Amino acid sequence: MHSAHDSDWQTTEPETATGQANASAASVSPEEIARFSAIAREWWDPTGPMRPLHAMNPLRIGWIDRHLPLRSRKQSPLTVLDLGCGAGLASEALAKAGHDVLGMDASAEGIAAARKHLEDNPLPAGSGSLAYRVGSAEALVAEGVTFDAVVALEIIEHVTDPTAFMSMLANLVKPGGWVFVSTMNRTARAFAFAKVGAEYIMRLLPVGTHDWRKFVTPSELGHYGRQAGLSLEDIAGMTPSLLGDSWRESRDLGVNYIAAFTRG
Repeated sequence: MHSAHDSDWQTTEPETATGQANASAASVSPEEIARFSAIAREWWDPTGPMRPLHAMNPLRIGWIDRHLPLRSRKQSPLTVLDLGCGAGLASEALAKAGHDVLGMDASAEGIAAARKHLEDNPLPAGSGSLAYRVGSAEALVAEGVTFDAVVALEIIEHVTDPTAFMSMLANLVKPGGWVFVSTMNRTARAFAFAKVGAEYIMRLLPVGTHDWRKFVTPSELGHYGRQAGLSLEDIAGMTPSLLGDSWRESRDLGVNYIAAFTRG
């Protein structure tokens, strides 16, 4: 097994003319890749189509960081994979929290936007390292690369096979490591808020961003995790303010939620 400190996890696969990596990407729908590639250049605009993620990000990263084990100054930083990283919103925040991060996405346009933002906005002193790679989870599994923690935020509702996806996350984390997944519950309230409200009424997200039928209930997510050999350690709701410009942790799992698993 390679560790995530090996230099080979910072390389990129050859890309096709469509901008998608040649690596097997069974977990990622080409339509989903194209949809998010189309808005890659707007990803870092806090008032643009990714406005909800900008508002949600401090809560997500703070919750994840709180669950990760502390390391002494003599120990190396934790290695973290941000899978489906888009243009790097969570990746940069995790690196600023002191972790060594690999941001990976099947969208070449998203990774290009992530690298450009990092080039224009270098990480402050005291941060961990940050590298980006175009490709799929399957490619890393095939290489035998593992990490202290794997993060998959707002991605499982876009994959073709959530059971296989959770198995890949389990294969990418070291024994005793952590897997974090955030997603949306398949409830009437989530349909009204995340689909109708965000896409059609408030225009916070491009129409077609979400397919409500692919939303995942907490019980389903827990089942996928158990099948993959993961133990659900904690789960929390994520609730927006009335204006949607900030989010707080709550016990309400009815719309957005985040879960922490460990690999036993």
